[in-house]
Amino acid sequence: MKPIRLALLATLILSSPARAADKPSKSSSAPPPAFAWAGLHIGLNAGGAVPIASGGTLEAGSGFTSRAFDLAAPNRDRAGASFGAQIGYDWQRGPWVYGLETDLNFLGLRRASTGIFPAPAAYSALGVAGYGLTSDENGDYFASIRGRLGYAFDRRLVYATGGVAAGGWRGASNLIFYGAGPLGLFFAPVSTSARMKFAVGAGIEQALDDHFSARLEYLYVDQQSQRRVYDNNFSFQFGARQRSAAHVLRLGLNYRFDPQDEARGGAETEDEKASDAAKSEDAAGHDEKAKKRGEKGERAAKAKDKEKTEKKEEKDDKNGEELYSFHGQTTAVVQGYPKFPALYTGARSFPPKGLADAGSTSNLFMGLRLWKGAAVYLNPEVDLGYGLANSVGAASYVNGAVAKVGRAAPYMRFQRYFLRQIVGLDGGEKVEDPETGSYNEVLESTQNQLSGKVDKDRLILTIGKFSVPDIFDDNKYAHDPTTGFLNFGVNTLGAFDYAADSWGYTYGAALEWKQDWWTARGGLFQLSEIPNGPSIEPQIGRQFMGVAEFEARYDLFEQPGVIKFLAFADNGNLAKVQDAIDFAYLTGNFPPDVNNPWIRKRHVKVGGGVNVQQQLSKEIGFFLRASMSDGRFETVDYTDIDRSLSTGFTAAGALWGRDKDEIGGAMVFSGLAGPRVSYFGLGGTSVYIGDGRLSYAGEKVLETYYKYNVRDGVELTLDYQFIGNPAHNAARGPINVFGLRLHAQF
Repeated sequence: MKPIRLALLATLILSSPARAADKPSKSSSAPPPAFAWAGLHIGLNAGGAVPIASGGTLEAGSGFTSRAFDLAAPNRDRAGASFGAQIGYDWQRGPWVYGLETDLNFLGLRRASTGIFPAPAAYSALGVAGYGLTSDENGDYFASIRGRLGYAFDRRLVYATGGVAAGGWRGASNLIFYGAGPLGLFFAPVSTSARMKFAVGAGIEQALDDHFSARLEYLYVDQQSQRRVYDNNFSFQFGARQRSAAHVLRLGLNYRFDPQDEARGGAETEDEKASDAAKSEDAAGHDEKAKKRGEKGERAAKAKDKEKTEKKEEKDDKNGEELYSFHGQTTAVVQGYPKFPALYTGARSFPPKGLADAGSTSNLFMGLRLWKGAAVYLNPEVDLGYGLANSVGAASYVNGAVAKVGRAAPYMRFQRYFLRQIVGLDGGEKVEDPETGSYNEVLESTQNQLSGKVDKDRLILTIGKFSVPDIFDDNKYAHDPTTGFLNFGVNTLGAFDYAADSWGYTYGAALEWKQDWWTARGGLFQLSEIPNGPSIEPQIGRQFMGVAEFEARYDLFEQPGVIKFLAFADNGNLAKVQDAIDFAYLTGNFPPDVNNPWIRKRHVKVGGGVNVQQQLSKEIGFFLRASMSDGRFETVDYTDIDRSLSTGFTAAGALWGRDKDEIGGAMVFSGLAGPRVSYFGLGGTSVYIGDGRLSYAGEKVLETYYKYNVRDGVELTLDYQFIGNPAHNAARGPINVFGLRLHAQF
């Protein structure tokens, strides 16, 4: 019955234009207008999927003498249901429609290879009669970010689609042998894939009315060969590879927003202006007549004036709000350095013979207003390539624009998804202004911000998954590595060891209280499950960071400035560096290692800093940051700095006749606390540094760049960084790092 129902629904979708044509129209002489496919759409989908699976063998590896010891792991994947949600944006040029879409879907195909099985004959000599397999839950979902290209036949759209996918892992698994054999228990972690996961397909979409459309879509989803290694910690291993792909056929229903809802900005059309003018003239005429009729007419006129004012305020409220927004950016960075002097090299060092690497990050920024003052935001991201030297070698690392987790194939993640609620505090006191209407401040439409009129004094609550620097430690002149400085130590307080996964994001909540000349901020965020790990602590409140910031705005010699004071505390399972050193001396196991789980205990690491932003002229800005943290503890989630001072400037190209160009220069001085100097001197490693030995000297960085505006939305930047005493080590360097960055946004 289920296939029959799907077929009937598809038939209804495809036949709707013909049925609509049978209905009488109000004006048979004029053809109906062409349907506009441009704008934001959001919707749901449901359907079925058929797996394409291969593998089913555990290949005998190290410790075994031949492939005769291979084990069967029956593949139990089978057809199942798929359902999910999608959101996207389309542009239209004539009949051609092109756009971007991201989705998240359940895909119920995978079944774990579990059970008890007889062992092959080769195991009889080892006294093994059989083996058993158990498994954790699989990643029964797929997500994607895809491009779409289609041709519209008025209210029907035929399109092709394709892009990067994510999800679909095989759960951690155990292998145990039964009998007298010495093999013991084997464990395999969650599967990984080194190749790009992707989704390609095609579909047909039919407009049902001005806002709703239905689609029938086919996707081929390839989540690649899932690789795992079963290990018993006694030099015996099995390797497993299982292909994960599927044919997906699904129906979808979308709601399409009007394009004018995206950026109304309070502007009126010419028709609206003419209509308003006519209404004003009529109202003025009626008011004049009413006044002539005496006191009764005067009261009527005042009532009409009040009604007009209320309607105008209501109109200002509605027209000044952007209902949704859709932005995007892509940034590619190539960096390299020539050969430099080094007395020795360690596991977290820049290789001294010279190196070059390239990487890119691409994001979509989607926002949708829910109710008064509230909006939700979603940011899917595609990462590709590597940071320089695979993101190690310097405490003030040289590239903040490329993900620390490098891969040769593009991969996708949902990096941000959060709710933001703005609550006005101006009450009934509104300032009438010809430019901004009846509110005090207008927010512009930009990444993760909907345009609209808001109270100048307000509360802002942000909750969900985002980056701590999205709210805290902002600086107009040094903050965004996709458009400004690249170096970690320039763009943030170097000793601000904020909560984050390996990509720089976490779950949390932040509250901002904005008043006339000051803003107070506070937030609670989940730490990573293991310091500097890829996963965030799943239990709320077990490992977390608290952060507070006070911002004061002022004028200095008639130039605006901002000063911010920040304090933070990381509360989690951390290692004291001295404990790692003592454990190494006690056991004789060198070098010391802060990753030893035996020395990690509940601790609180505190720190803070000052952040200054000062405009010197309309074209020139100055910044300064100073920070310090408790150097007794390991790095939690950010970088290997215990104290830092950074300062610099930016200058706009208007000074030399290139209005949209920019030049910047900055210096960073950073250092370590005593226990960490001893730790690295004994060969210890951390997140970004570890040369095997250490001749301690504070790390020094000089960065300068020139940003050339190619055209609106496209920038090319030349960047140079000088690193003295890289990784706080006088025995290595200096290093000259040259970079080229291409950035585009819409």
